[in-house]
Amino acid sequence: MDIVTPDLCDEYPEVTVVEPGFNNYGGIKAFGGEIVTVKCFEDNSVVKEQVGLPGKGKVMVVDGGGSRRAALLGDMLAEKAASNGWAGIIIYGCIRDVDVIGETQLGVQALATIPRKTEKRGIGDLNVPVTFHGVTFRPGHYVYADNNGIIVSEKPLSTPA
Repeated sequence: MDIVTPDLCDEYPEVTVVEPGFNNYGGIKAFGGEIVTVKCFEDNSVVKEQVGLPGKGKVMVVDGGGSRRAALLGDMLAEKAASNGWAGIIIYGCIRDVDVIGETQLGVQALATIPRKTEKRGIGDLNVPVTFHGVTFRPGHYVYADNNGIIVSEKPLSTPA
């Protein structure tokens, strides 16, 4: 499926559009799939656990509280996510190692970059509804992202004809 969010918005006016503010960092610039959520703040322990699991056709949506003090994703976790089939990761927070992530076969969108890693305290919630940038992301719903933005749907979408 070629993901072009403006075309999807035209074809499916019921989708929810995420407010702007995310940057595209991954080697795959357009991606989408079923939502898996992680809620964490300056601790990427749950993200690390999830990228180690099969993620075929899924997008991890990480609510990092918008923190710009530590990166919730780096090159090693991005590479592990790609090797385990994740379609992408959307982070309401920061990432690091952007040059390597830009060459990784994974969709990645985040607010910004920072070189500092998080502490690992084992804190975070998996598959709970998370809300940021005007949208609630629910596990089992679908998200699509490209250079135009991010949209959310209750059901999977197909490419407009």
